Amino acid sequence: MNKHVENPKLTPRNAIILSTGSYVPENKIPNSYFNELLGEDVDTWLRAHVQIFERRWCTDDESTADLVEKACLIALEKANLKASDIDLLIIATDTPEYISPSTASVIQDRLQMINAGTFDVNTACAGFVTALDIATKYIQSDAQYNHILVVGAYTMSKYLNKLDKKTVTLFADGAGAVVVGSTHENKGFLASKLATKGEFNSWMGIYAGASHTPVTAEVIKNHDHQLKFVQKIPTEINPEVWSAMILSLCNKTNISVHDIDHFFMTQININSIFQTMEILGVDKNKAATIMHYYGYTGSACIPMAMDEWMKKELVKPGDLVCFMGSGGGLAFGASLFKM
Repeated sequence: MNKHVENPKLTPRNAIILSTGSYVPENKIPNSYFNELLGEDVDTWLRAHVQIFERRWCTDDESTADLVEKACLIALEKANLKASDIDLLIIATDTPEYISPSTASVIQDRLQMINAGTFDVNTACAGFVTALDIATKYIQSDAQYNHILVVGAYTMSKYLNKLDKKTVTLFADGAGAVVVGSTHENKGFLASKLATKGEFNSWMGIYAGASHTPVTAEVIKNHDHQLKFVQKIPTEINPEVWSAMILSLCNKTNISVHDIDHFFMTQININSIFQTMEILGVDKNKAATIMHYYGYTGSACIPMAMDEWMKKELVKPGDLVCFMGSGGGLAFGASLFKM
C-alpha cells in the first residue's frame, strides 16, 4: 500500500511538533557595553524595566544563514532525522540572508535537503507562528508532507544604528527551529488565529533597501537602511490583542485558559507578557521568559524559548502550549498545540 494513502478509519491527520533546536552567536554583548558606547548608565534601566542583562550579536563574518543552519542541525538530530527526510523548509525572518533569493534556498543547499521545497515568510516578529501555521496546514491537507522544518531567524544587529538608544540596547540575534510531523493520535495542533493592524505599518521597521527606497549615499547618511522606531506604538496594544486572541483560541477549542500549561510569547517586553497573564488571570510563571540573556530576537524568540523549556524538561507529553507572536506591521499570530 502506498505510504501516502490515508486510512479513513483513523482520526484525521494532524500536525505535531517532533523536536526543537536553537542557536545563538557566541559573541556576548553585556549592558555595560552600552554604558560605554552611549556615555550613560543604561544598564540600570534595562535591568529594571525590561530585564535584559545581555544579548548575542553576530560577528562581522556571521549572518542569518549561519544561525539557521546550526539550529536546523540540532532540531534534526533531536528528531532522529536526516536532512533528506525533510519535505518542506519554511524560514520566517525579516533579516534575510539576501533580498533575493530566499534564505531557505541557501539552507536547502547547505544541508542538502534534496527532497525539500523551500520558501521564506516575512510577517516580522510574528513570523514563526505564521510559518508554523502554514506548516500545520500543509501537514493536514497533503499526505506528501510528512516532515516540515520551520525556523524563526533574526540578525537585527546588522540593521542597528549603534547610537540609537531606542533600538540598539534591545535587539539581538538568534535562530530557533522545530520539526513538524504528522500524527493520527489525539494530540498536536488544536487551533490558530492570524491578525493584522496594518495601520501601524509605518510606525516601526526598516524602510530602505528594497524597491520603495533603494540604498543610496543619502539613505545611509540618514540611517534609513537601519531599524527605526518612527512612532511609539502604544504599550497596551500587545497585552490587549494577545489576551483576546488567546481567549479566542480557548473558546474555539472549548478549553479554559487555565488548562494551558505553557505560554511562549514574543519576548520584546517582559511587562507585556506579565500584563497579558494578568488580564487572563493566569499565573505569570506559566509564561516563558528568555530575554534576560538573549535580548530580543524577533521571529526567533518563540522557538528559542520553547527549546529552552524543552532542554529543561519543563514541557511534558500531553501539555497544552500556546504560541503568541507579534511584530511590525503590526502582525499577530497565535496557536495552540497539545504535546
